[in-house]
Amino acid sequence: MDYKKEALTYHTQGRPGKIEVSPTKPCITQHDLSLAYTPGVAAPCLLIEKNPEDVYKYTAKSNLVAVVSNGSAVLGLGNIGAAAGKPVMEGKGVLFKRFADIDVFDLELDTQDPDDIIRTVKLLEPTFGGINLEDIKSPECFYIEEELKKQMNIPVFHDDQHGTAIISGAGLLNALYLAGKKIEEVKIVFNGTGAAGIACARFYIQLGARPEHITMVDSKGVIYKGRTRGMNPLKEEFARETKARTLADALKGADVFAGLSVANILTKEMVQSMAAKPIIFAMANPDPEITYEDAKAARSDVIMATGRSDYPNQINNVLGFPFIFRGALDVRARQINEEMKVAASRALAELAREPVPYSVMQAYGGAHLEFGPEYLIPKPFDPRVLLWETVAVAKAAIDTGVARVQIDLDEYREKLENRLGMTRQVMRVFINKAKKAPKRIVYPEGEEPAILKACEIVVSEYLAHPVLVGRPEVIKQKMEQLNLNIHNSVDIVHPDNFPDLADYAEKFYKLRRRKGMIRQEAQRLIRNYTYFATMMVHTGAADGLVAGLTKHYSEVIRPALQIIGVRPEVKKVAGLYMMIFKDRVIFFADATVNIEPTAEDLAEIAILASREVQRFGFDPRVAMISFSDFGSSRHPLADKVRRATEMVKQRGLEIVIDGEMQADTAVTPKILDEVYPFSELAGKGGANVLIFPNLETGNVAYKLLKRLGNAAAVGPILIGMRKPVHVLQIGDFDEIDVVNMTAIAVLDAQAGGV
Repeated sequence: MDYKKEALTYHTQGRPGKIEVSPTKPCITQHDLSLAYTPGVAAPCLLIEKNPEDVYKYTAKSNLVAVVSNGSAVLGLGNIGAAAGKPVMEGKGVLFKRFADIDVFDLELDTQDPDDIIRTVKLLEPTFGGINLEDIKSPECFYIEEELKKQMNIPVFHDDQHGTAIISGAGLLNALYLAGKKIEEVKIVFNGTGAAGIACARFYIQLGARPEHITMVDSKGVIYKGRTRGMNPLKEEFARETKARTLADALKGADVFAGLSVANILTKEMVQSMAAKPIIFAMANPDPEITYEDAKAARSDVIMATGRSDYPNQINNVLGFPFIFRGALDVRARQINEEMKVAASRALAELAREPVPYSVMQAYGGAHLEFGPEYLIPKPFDPRVLLWETVAVAKAAIDTGVARVQIDLDEYREKLENRLGMTRQVMRVFINKAKKAPKRIVYPEGEEPAILKACEIVVSEYLAHPVLVGRPEVIKQKMEQLNLNIHNSVDIVHPDNFPDLADYAEKFYKLRRRKGMIRQEAQRLIRNYTYFATMMVHTGAADGLVAGLTKHYSEVIRPALQIIGVRPEVKKVAGLYMMIFKDRVIFFADATVNIEPTAEDLAEIAILASREVQRFGFDPRVAMISFSDFGSSRHPLADKVRRATEMVKQRGLEIVIDGEMQADTAVTPKILDEVYPFSELAGKGGANVLIFPNLETGNVAYKLLKRLGNAAAVGPILIGMRKPVHVLQIGDFDEIDVVNMTAIAVLDAQAGGV
């Protein structure tokens, strides 16, 4: 792959660069403009004049960070200048937004004078909630950061110093844990005395390393007491009484090598001279001080990390700065102090020891990830990093008195989860409701890793009591492989070992004997995990069922209809999808079951969907969808939808419903209010439940919106059943989706059916 060519195309296609400014408030009408600018904008201006802290309330300051650089030390490119460094700074802004939802202006300053940078940045304090210094060469970067921290009352953070220190510090804590060594006892050798090297050494001392156990090496050799060549005050800080003069000398018997220098400077012989279970953090970019292959060839007991993504344990700064700033901004911290940095590092170390979500493994090619020598640090795309690290940073800011506002950390964690997307925000509400009265939920695919990982979350959230159907020895073995400690929190059942299997078979036979089933067939089918699990729900041994990861929809719904059946007043079951967009939730029915419903079927689907949506806590506003708006087209298909609407209205139910109408009419309040003010949906913000005229339209709509409209689809939620049976998407091995469907099954079980 030609990365250079691909990268240039990436940066030039469409709008040049990687960022844009997008308004957060509507600016469509003249009235909007008068509020956004003159004369309305005067109101917040005058309040801020009276109380400067109100700037956080009325402007974007509380979520705005400046990424500042002069381009004097860009990545591995050196002093390439401010303009040449701009692509990197834009990239930094993308990472801030992607991982922590923080807005960024990148500021490239055309000066090599550190005092110019200090004066310029200090003058920007009214604009920004925080300052991220980036790619400024050493030793000037130390001076700039220290002066700005003294002069400014907002967080100032030089990521090249502290980012690498915090992330590698987390890796070091876990490497030492695995090696059985104590940080205050180990001998650490640093190669590289630039900004990152000095900052890492200082930070390791904050974590507990003893200064006298640290040896620093630069391009001229060991930094020792009395050395004069190539010295400066920063290096002098780490000068030690030692006879070692070369890197090879320093590494004899050393426990840790921390490289922040140049490629291929560490030899196999040096690695072999180190202490037992040596820890090598070769962090030079793009090529490490020694390759992973050479280090492993030299010592089988080595624990290694690098700056590369193609080796285990990447020291990646993106695990630090977005989340550290998120926590600092949210408590309006005056600074990012050492306690906050240590809290971030320890939170990352602790998170790495937790079982890894299956969805994270899928994001990394399905590789198994488990705490150990090749997994010391969480992966950047692990959504839990936001929750663990950010809360730890915010707590440390509050505890050390640098926070301007006090917050409830439990509530804060939920707010952070909302930042991960509207889906999490909506489902958190469902999960909290479900937790009030947990139910027994059975999973016929109990041997699947995604189900087991989901059950870990279900158990930890006290959401439900899982019942896993499968071979006990296989399930227990997979639990051990996935490092899941939930053996005592779940029930494992297998048809062959189930004492009531014969009774289940007989019950099944009696249900289906007038449908052509013979006793021997019932005895055979009941051993099928899905039929068996469905019978558990039917008999009350479980309260609901969640299945479908490895089965087609019909393979789950057929046993459910044969054994559990529909509610007495229901003729047709239907599939409801909850489509979650960035700023709204809309329910679709039917998109999975009824191919060509009649008007009567559509009326029943509308009523079932309305009740289910209401159960979820929404006020349903139902639109019956067609290609016609209120009689604009006279056609049998439009007439069917019109009749269905009238049937619902004639039932005298308290349902807000109207139709037939086109899809854009249904979801666009302006059209309803101005063109069709007579509609039941006018003045109500548009529909949030769409009933489609047939399976084809509903299925096409939800799949297109999911793939092209960035909507999250939760479902299908099977409605109309006597007891809860909910179907997962075949091949969707994201345990979060399983947890979501479990929450819905629990809610339905609480209500006594769907």
